[in-house]
Amino acid sequence: MTESTPSSSGPLAGKTIALGVSGSIAAYKAADLTSELRKAGADVHAVMTESATQFISALTLGTLSRNPVLSSFWKEEGWQPGHIELADKVDLFLVAPATAQQVGNYANGLAPDLLGAIYLATKAPVLLAPAMNGKMYEHLAVQKNLETLKSRGVEIIEPVVGELACGYEGIGKLAPVDEIVKRVLTHQS
Repeated sequence: MTESTPSSSGPLAGKTIALGVSGSIAAYKAADLTSELRKAGADVHAVMTESATQFISALTLGTLSRNPVLSSFWKEEGWQPGHIELADKVDLFLVAPATAQQVGNYANGLAPDLLGAIYLATKAPVLLAPAMNGKMYEHLAVQKNLETLKSRGVEIIEPVVGELACGYEGIGKLAPVDEIVKRVLTHQS
């Protein structure tokens, strides 16, 4: 095994995962998630929204994943658009954290960013781990969007109750990294 390849013996050996990171304060947890998925053998490709880059750097995720981080349609090289190439090769599309905006985009078939384009282009299973203020999470529009996604086969890794970045206590905190990894492992077995 070289430094640039994931473990070839873990439970996710041979699996390619696109890890979408959207603009939530919980984006910093994508670093631990990337590390844990790589330890399990996955080849992780991080895709960030512009907002996510305000919370965690592409350098961090690129270093941990050992793959270039995608964040824009306009930085692509080669003849095939990067979002189509990645959408075609992934075994799983995981978005953690998924903001209300991302949930709404996916439920309504919108692709205003790279994450939305990959979601629409991939045939791989999709897991979303929402993270947002509890009032936002419980809003009827967000719940309806989540139900729409569930009806289309998207698996939701429910947020947990805890102290939120806004100072409130309640539902909306990103599920723990180990729980997200467990769901990925269960899904891939």
